[in-house]
This record gives sequence, C-alpha cells and structure tokens, in this order.
Amino acid sequence: MKHYRLILLILLNNLWIILSGCQPENTTYHPQEGPLKTRWSDEVQPGKTWQEYPRPQMVRSNWKNLNGLWEYAITSATLNHPDSMQGRILVPYPVESALSGVMKRLSSDQKLWYQKQLKIPIHKKSRKVLLHFEAVDWEMKAWLDGQEIGTHRGGYDPFTFDITSVIRPGHTQKLLVSVWDPTTDGIAPVGKQNNRPHGIWYTPSSGIWQTVWLEIVPESYITNYKIYPDIDRNQAIIQVAVSNPGSRDHLEIDLLADGKKIGTFNGDIGEAIQMKIDRPHLWSPDDPYLYNLFIRLMRKNSRVDEVKGYFGMRKISLGKDNRGITRILLNNRFVFQSGPLDQGFWPDGLYTPPSDKAMKYDLKILKKMGFNMLRKHVKVEPRRFYYHTDQMGLLVWQDMPSMFTGVFGPDRSAEQIREARDNFEIELTELVNDHYNHPSIVMWVPFNEGWGQYDTKRIVSLVRSLDSTRLINNASGWTDRGAGDVHDIHNYPDPRAPEPEENRAIVLGEFGGLGLSVPGHVWQQENWGYERFSSVDELLTKYEELWQEVYRLRDEAGLSAAVYTQTTDVETETNGLMTYDRDSVKMGFSKPSILRVSSGIQ
Repeated sequence: MKHYRLILLILLNNLWIILSGCQPENTTYHPQEGPLKTRWSDEVQPGKTWQEYPRPQMVRSNWKNLNGLWEYAITSATLNHPDSMQGRILVPYPVESALSGVMKRLSSDQKLWYQKQLKIPIHKKSRKVLLHFEAVDWEMKAWLDGQEIGTHRGGYDPFTFDITSVIRPGHTQKLLVSVWDPTTDGIAPVGKQNNRPHGIWYTPSSGIWQTVWLEIVPESYITNYKIYPDIDRNQAIIQVAVSNPGSRDHLEIDLLADGKKIGTFNGDIGEAIQMKIDRPHLWSPDDPYLYNLFIRLMRKNSRVDEVKGYFGMRKISLGKDNRGITRILLNNRFVFQSGPLDQGFWPDGLYTPPSDKAMKYDLKILKKMGFNMLRKHVKVEPRRFYYHTDQMGLLVWQDMPSMFTGVFGPDRSAEQIREARDNFEIELTELVNDHYNHPSIVMWVPFNEGWGQYDTKRIVSLVRSLDSTRLINNASGWTDRGAGDVHDIHNYPDPRAPEPEENRAIVLGEFGGLGLSVPGHVWQQENWGYERFSSVDELLTKYEELWQEVYRLRDEAGLSAAVYTQTTDVETETNGLMTYDRDSVKMGFSKPSILRVSSGIQ
C-alpha cells in the first residue's frame, strides 16, 4: 500500500508540469528565407524543437520546457516597457536568425522584448518554482505580472530566477523579458559576432538563444556539485552544494557502473566526500566510459531531493616522453590530439543549431573522420553539446569568448575599459564553474590571438584558482606570454611547430584553412579560404600533405596537438571540412583516414 501511495504522490507532484506552462501553442510559424539553410530547417516546429532536457549532468524529472512561440517587440533602448507586441518569435533562436521567424538585426540603441503567458496550477508552500535561462545575449531583465524577478549580464552562461513568491496558482501570468545587446558596440565578450559582418566576423545572435525552462524543487534542494576524479588514487571526490539545508541534513550518493550500483557514500553538505573505485574504468576518446550518480539530500531517513548525474575518470596533465620532450598526457600517457577549429555557427540558426540532432551530427562526422579533439572557438555551446562530447569521446579545448578587438581602443574611457575587464572575468569564472564536471573538456583557452587580451599571467592564475585539474592555454596564437601549460602558435596554411620547452607542451592551435567553394551551398557568392582550390582532388591532395607534415612535426619536433581550420564553412569562409549547410562533407571519409595513424608515443 505504501508503494502505491508513493507513486500517487509522485504523480501529484508532477501534475503541475503536465498542465502548466502556457496557453495552447499556436503553431502558425514560418521561418524567414535566409541565404542558406540546413536539412534540419524543415523539421523546426513550435513545441517539437529543442525539447530535450537542458542540464544532463544534474537531472530532475519535474520540469517544463518553455521553448516555442513567444511574442516579441523591438523598441528604443530608452523604453522601459513596450507599448505593444509586434509579432511572434520562435524561442530559442536568436532574433537575427531565419529560424526565429523574425530575422531582424538588433542595434545598440534598441531593446528586444519577449512576452509569454504562463499558468502554474499547483504550488505548495514547501516547494519552489525556478525559472531557468540557459543563455541570453547579453543584458536582460525579467518581470512576472509587472513585478521584477531578476536581471542578468552575460551571453553564454545559464542562470536561474526563483519565482516562487510571485506565482499565483491557477492564474495566467505574463512573463516579460527585455534584452539589450550592443555586440561590438559594447564591452561584453562576443566571440566572432560583429555588428558589421565581414571576413572572419559573422552575424550577431541577440536575445534568448538557448532553452528556457521551469523546474519545481523542494524548499531545501541540491544546487550544484563538483567532481574531482583522481585516477592515481582510484577515487573520485565529490562536493555537493545545497540551498537552505536543514541543520541535520546530509548526503547519500549511489555510484553506478553499467547500470549497477557499486557503492553508496555518505557525507555532510559541502564536505569533500571520497568515493573509492576499485580498478576504475578510465574515460578516453577510444573508450568514453561514464559512471552514473544518484545524489540524495536526506533528512533523517527521508529523501528531500534527488538528482541524477554522471562523470568520467580521466586525467589531463603534462609529462616527458622517452626523449625528454614535454607532452600533453591523457591518463598518464601521450595521446596526440588532432581536431578541427569548431565555431558552432549555423546558416539558419546562427548561434543556435536547428536541433539537438543537428548539433550531434557535427560531432558524429568529426568522429567518423578520425578526429579525437575539437577546439571550441570563442563560443560556449549549450550544455547538451558537452554531454555529447562526453558520451562520444571528443576532447574539447574550450575557448573563452573573446572581447571585440577594439574593446580597449583609444575611443574607450578608463571606466569602460575597467568595466570590460571586470565583466570578462565574471563571465570567464562562470564558464569554468558551469562546465567543471565534463570529462571531455581538457583545456581552457582564455585568449585568442590577442583579441581583448590583457593581464595574461594574472588571468591564467585566475583560471588556475578555479580549476587546477585541467591545462590552461594562455593565448592561442600570436600573443604568447610564457604562462600556462602550452605554447600555442597559428600558421596558415602549412603546419609549423614552436620550439620545444622544458615546462610547457608545444601545440599548433590553428592551421590549414584550405578553401573550396561548393556551388549552391555557400552563404554568398563572394567567399574565401587561406588557400583556394577548384576541385576536390586538388583539395584532398593538399589536405593529406598537411597532415603528413603534422605527423612529422609530432614525431620529430615534439608537437602535442594540431587544430585544423575548420569544421564547416562559415558565412563568407569556405574553408570547412563540410559546407556551411552541412550538405556536403568535402573531405569525405577515406582520405582523412590519415588521422587514424597511431597517435601514441611511449
């Protein structure tokens, strides 16, 4: 009988999710006609796109996806409230994208407004209702029924508003969101976004560009956890953070391998809880093995909250090979890292892939081509991206989105420069903390080619204080300051290696950029590559020559990694392994098998 009562209680607690959210979805939606689209464009529909759980490393069942058609308006930036809405926009696609159904540019003297009707029929005093935004670019403010519920600055990090106190159970309520995004006219990290796209600078992505969702949690609930895998001691350390814990609350953690429980560990909130793992199954690109976790917040013998998570047992470090050359080591052995520069732009969604399936497709192609790594270039992806790299076994070098190259120009005041630096460090801190548990991420890259670069050694120290378990690339290309764990150069089109160093590994952070324009699959007729070819055969011949030279540099010069530019064509660039619409894999799968050459040096 108790078993059936428990099931009934769970169903009742989840009823609000089944019934809530918004008015019935009006499916009248038409994407705009952009310069180019992908095969997934036609599958994009309100209520059917980006419905996957957005936080795979900390899963609860009681949630509601708010993606779909919202109302929108674009007004003067000085306006405190829109007079009326101007149409519908498909969230989570940026307003500049064709898939948003709007495809309008937002200038620095404008605000973008969103409006959504919500109805939450069940709300208990012992529960909290959280409103999550996975990413909004850049400065936003939100109201529920005219009452301000929160503000946020930052284009790449997930954030949460507790809306419990303003919920009126059973009533339809109006959620209003404003966004200001000056892009390259402002001080925020923007990566490759530019108000005047040209060359290597691309169309901006403003506003909501990742999933928006509701979650119900207990009054006391798990907010976060950090995993510290230690393969040398056959253990993983976990620290769990809890909001509003009781004085006698404690934690209970089940560790699972292949779906079977292999241990239960208990400890206090915030305590470093040691989980011993006998003969740990290590995570690697060839064998991306993941352990599962069930983390429970306990009060006496009752469960207050529970989340499901996962982690990988892996180690990234520096060490010497048998010739005394400093190498990047994975799980205490040298594995040569080869992969593309991965920019994460899409012709129809810009910053937002058409779907989770589309995003996963890129990663599948890279694995099929024989790559074991990618450099995520001056962009941060949805958390599901790193879930897929964890599962599929792709090492990730994660760039911090760079500030605009002119952010410290002579036209900027001392106050603007100070604000830009302070904001950069806040967003950098969020980047490291938000993605700490992903085994696939093995390197942080604070700066790229001097774009907005400053106080490099201090910034490296900041990142090290946040995460001492990963490598730090002080600056990828051009502006090395002698700090961090690697010396990274860029060279186009032919590969080159820095001189070996005693305490840092040497890597080639960008090379290649071989261009081939495929008619009917380009953003515009005027396009470019670092070296252009007129046929696939010419392209593949040169591509193979480049990789043969990379492997010579690996063996003779001590190179630890190489990053080829790039995964896909992007807007005016036609130097991708694939076309921008992902319709054609230019390099195929046979020639690039050169990448499958043994990458280990003992």
